[in-house]
Amino acid sequence: MRVLISGGGTGGHIYPALTIARTIAGLTKSCEILFVGTKQGLEADIVPKEGFDFATVDAAGFERKLSLSNLRTIYKTLAGLGQAIGILRRFRPDVVIGTGGYVCGPVLLMASLMGIPTMIHESDVIPGVTNKILARFVKKVTVGYAEAASGFGGSATKVVATGNPIRDEVMSATRSKGLEALGLKAGVLTVLVAGGSRGARSINNAMIDVHRRFAGQQTIQILHITGQNEYNNVVGLIDQAGIDIAKTGNIIIKPYLYNMPEALAAADIAVFRAGAIGLAELTARGIPAILIPYPYAAANHQEHNARAVEQHGAAIVISDKDLTGLCLADTIESLRGAPEKLQSMADASRRLGRPDAARTIAELAINLAGSGRR
Repeated sequence: MRVLISGGGTGGHIYPALTIARTIAGLTKSCEILFVGTKQGLEADIVPKEGFDFATVDAAGFERKLSLSNLRTIYKTLAGLGQAIGILRRFRPDVVIGTGGYVCGPVLLMASLMGIPTMIHESDVIPGVTNKILARFVKKVTVGYAEAASGFGGSATKVVATGNPIRDEVMSATRSKGLEALGLKAGVLTVLVAGGSRGARSINNAMIDVHRRFAGQQTIQILHITGQNEYNNVVGLIDQAGIDIAKTGNIIIKPYLYNMPEALAAADIAVFRAGAIGLAELTARGIPAILIPYPYAAANHQEHNARAVEQHGAAIVISDKDLTGLCLADTIESLRGAPEKLQSMADASRRLGRPDAARTIAELAINLAGSGRR
């Protein structure tokens, strides 16, 4: 079986693609996988390091106004269509899967027109522009949120709500090993704070008051991942606030965490942005969340993601513009003082979780590939 997967630009498109690829490989006796991305995207660095073959096409997004940049984009798109045809003819895939990003446009479009079985996955509540266009051509659309189906209009009949694919390690990690690996204490309410690999300045700034509120309290512990770019700033602000982290005994500050699955296994409450894959991991583990959506995400999709989780009772949403240290500290305090509510949120989160999403998507892809050979 030959599988071509295209997706790129952000980790939210790349990591689901990698998870789907590994799952398909695990479900088939013989599988050859090729990723297609752009030379400039993160995928050009990440995918080869993960051991997969990688090819590139030219692709770019259009600005929402008339500009010289759009003329260059048209030229790139035409070139990308030709490159996509060449890759498809050489590789001869049985199925082509797109996980989002501009690069999916030429690859999935040409695969569809060439009669190759195709499917796309949409991670967010609000579908991206590229996926909305491609939905008219592909055979199957899988979505991370049932609410996303309405965004595909007339294509809704081909839409399957699968949830978003997550890494196997997220579910295999255990609380006891997570606590041990991260130097955290058992039997203590654990708050995990993370704003993404680059960090979220508004969350980090608000956390200074949170640390001031809870420093030294041995019934709560905080693991704060600042992001590489924000670490020195956060440490400096904590020092200015007169907090000696080493003496608190309940606060750990790290710039980055390579073993996030273990941190998720240890967490009782998460303070997160609202990226689709992060939310998929939180709900798969059944972790109550305080969500602060990134306000500049395309089509404000993080706000929609967060509200969908909140409506199911699994999260409390604080808008970035309304975020203050006092507000965040009070919200954490209120959850700490209401174990029944915390349990209710955990149960709601677990009901939302789809730890089997990757397998469901992989099986759909395998079935599509089979239908194309008959």
